[in-house]
Amino acid sequence: MSALAAIRSVVDYESEVGKITQFMEKFVDAGGKKQAAMDEDASEAMVCELSPGESPAKYVNMLQRVANRSEDTVEISLDDVRTFEIESSGGHPPFAFASSLAYRIENNAKCYGELFSRAIDNLIPEPSESAMQDPEADVLDVLFQARRDRDRRDREVVQAAEQEIIKAIGTDGEGAHKQALGADLFPAILTRRYSVRFVPRANQAAQAVRDIGASQIGHLVTVRGIVTRVSDIRPSMIVAAYLCDSCGCEVFQEVKTRQFTPLTQCQSPRCTDNRSRGKLHKQTRGSRFLRFQEVKLQEMTDQVPMGDIPRTLTIHCYEGSVRKLNPGDVAHITGVFLPQPYTGFRALRAGLLADTLLEAHHIRPLKRRYDQLASELTPELYMRLAQLNRDPDVFGRVSRAIAPEIFGHDDVKKALLLLLVGAPTKRTKDGMSIRGDINICLMGDPGVAKSQLLRFVAKVAPRGVYTTGRGSSGVGLTAAVMRDSVTGEMVLEGGALVLADNGICAIDEFDKMDESDRTAIHEVMEQQTISISKAGITTTLNARTSILAAANPARSRYNPRMTPEENINLPAALLSRFDVLFLMLDRPNHDDDLLLARHVAWVHAHGRHPTAADLDGTAGAATPEEEIDMELLRHFIAGARARNPTLPRAVADYVVGAYVQLRQQYKSALDSAASRRVGGRSSIDTGVAANTRSNIGNTTPRTLLAILRLAQARARIRAADAVGTEDVDEALRLMDAAHVTLDSQPAGSSGIFGERQQRSDPVSSIFSIMTRQLATVQAVSASRTASMPQLNYSDILSRVRDAGFSEADLSRCLQQYEDINILQVNLTRTRITFVSAPTATD
Repeated sequence: MSALAAIRSVVDYESEVGKITQFMEKFVDAGGKKQAAMDEDASEAMVCELSPGESPAKYVNMLQRVANRSEDTVEISLDDVRTFEIESSGGHPPFAFASSLAYRIENNAKCYGELFSRAIDNLIPEPSESAMQDPEADVLDVLFQARRDRDRRDREVVQAAEQEIIKAIGTDGEGAHKQALGADLFPAILTRRYSVRFVPRANQAAQAVRDIGASQIGHLVTVRGIVTRVSDIRPSMIVAAYLCDSCGCEVFQEVKTRQFTPLTQCQSPRCTDNRSRGKLHKQTRGSRFLRFQEVKLQEMTDQVPMGDIPRTLTIHCYEGSVRKLNPGDVAHITGVFLPQPYTGFRALRAGLLADTLLEAHHIRPLKRRYDQLASELTPELYMRLAQLNRDPDVFGRVSRAIAPEIFGHDDVKKALLLLLVGAPTKRTKDGMSIRGDINICLMGDPGVAKSQLLRFVAKVAPRGVYTTGRGSSGVGLTAAVMRDSVTGEMVLEGGALVLADNGICAIDEFDKMDESDRTAIHEVMEQQTISISKAGITTTLNARTSILAAANPARSRYNPRMTPEENINLPAALLSRFDVLFLMLDRPNHDDDLLLARHVAWVHAHGRHPTAADLDGTAGAATPEEEIDMELLRHFIAGARARNPTLPRAVADYVVGAYVQLRQQYKSALDSAASRRVGGRSSIDTGVAANTRSNIGNTTPRTLLAILRLAQARARIRAADAVGTEDVDEALRLMDAAHVTLDSQPAGSSGIFGERQQRSDPVSSIFSIMTRQLATVQAVSASRTASMPQLNYSDILSRVRDAGFSEADLSRCLQQYEDINILQVNLTRTRITFVSAPTATD
């Protein structure tokens, strides 16, 4: 096999270091100072404005801060490099980007990172006196100072001996002593107290994980995705220090791979001359470690082609890049795309294949937290927010900005705005926490935009996770036990509820979840924690999230003649944990249908939601109010969440009085229902349950906490320092509106906050008789399964007559349930076929 041809590199790296040094010394920051530096007079004025010891050069000041230990990262902007090259071209036309220094950095970022470090080693100034007076000196600083003193003494001894040798034998021994002297110097990476990071160009587009290929190995690339997993911060060794037990010399070994073979024998000149193999002992305090964190980045949903699954990329973060990402964050990550050979037994199976990773340099989160939004207000946004807060109808105006493309549902949108704002979390002296997050459940017919509302809220929230009940499991919602790829230990990987910590978790198709998986949400909705005891790991994870759920009816459409439990098919213990429960029905109405059709047609024609003037045809007659976009809405919510309104004594007494009145109304409804059961006919063999009242909207102590949370959230929106009685009234009105929809009946409805009359109408009673008979038939003939269960018409008629109803009542019941496609009756009226088998109800 012939040897490979040796190709000499055409890049002069020494000249590249000179260009880098010139850039860092002379580049002046962009803006007014850079423009003023072009003129001598303006430059003098600029220097006069600078503080003592400050230089107009951007990176000279940055290196001074690094020397003073106030910063540990040198961020090199490629836009600055490109700007400096164009300005220093001497008035000639700007050369092509492909021949510029910025282009070479992008295509060989790992190598140029080392070149920048060499230039910084020569440029970094001495620290100021204030930095040297730090009482908490680092251990490495003490060691380095002791090593410098020792080297200085050794250098003086060597220089003195060298002068004597030169006098005695001439200049022949000078090179050997200089070589021995250079061998005692420390590795450059050991003495660097900084890290070099490149900031990408502003016009560099972010790529998907699947778009990064082998042609970009060593390049500086930007990738967009969602963080699914973040490891703990661990020390990563880059320089190993050893001490010889024979000669006392320190030996350093630079580590550039994940695994390395430690040195065992000393190779110092003293041991070599004495022909003694000194044994090396590793010195942990003298070694150099970097903070290391591994991040898993997954493709976004819009980046995955049809039929494929999302791909994952491993991100390695060092030093200043750690702790910048959390699970659930969506970010642009810029770094060097590098190969990583397999180790151990995986290397034997992989052969020449290698894994890939991205060494992070710059991280830009796309969804900022509420506290970050509040601190990044621009003057323009501040003026818009101040004008919005002065609006007397700020609550209604901001609520209309919630999913404006969806028509109607004003009360639902107001409740969703209160969910986004939330109430402050209370913590008592004994450590008990009272949640301030609001939980809302939307129930009702298909096609009323429940899923669109959930997606909008999850998009507005900085930490919003959207999932479906059918595609979620208990492990996927809470936490899964995984094996760490780096250490091999068993670790926990958070699920949807953990990813939505300090955010919102939107769960669609809530009724499609398995009962065993649904029980995992009980603890989260009240204690806001997840207790885990798996694989020897016993811990409690935080899940301080608001639950926004949407549930569809158990059958094709909502049946108003049945209780919400029978329609939604969810346990009352789970539904009672929601602060507000809305029932969104699709009822035909001429006026509402006309407005809805106009709204939908306008959105499809113009690509935006219409205003009132647009629908009336008077767009130019009056000046419409300013539209609240997504950015303004996020900043408004961030400002509202920063407030902590108090609860005055008078308002607290008002809430107590309202709660006691609700409890008395609830007790009266219970007593009236019990008297009706005693005075009415027996429920045996009639299909009428002994207790058919709804347990969803019962007035419990959780209702009192829900009123307080809703009132405090509305006070936050009003920018009030204290909760007012109008906030309590609005909270009561929203809960009343939600309960009225829950108790909506076509006739004879007289419930208050979840109490309904006993279900004694003939249609519902006859349908219950058929449901019971169907369950009995299916239990007896379990071996003969049919796609559509059937009942004998004559058998049902006899049971209906025994219950005290007539054949006309049976015909009316069959006609009503045929209209909603629940059952069908043949032409000869001998068989009743159920299109969708109902569940047995008591």
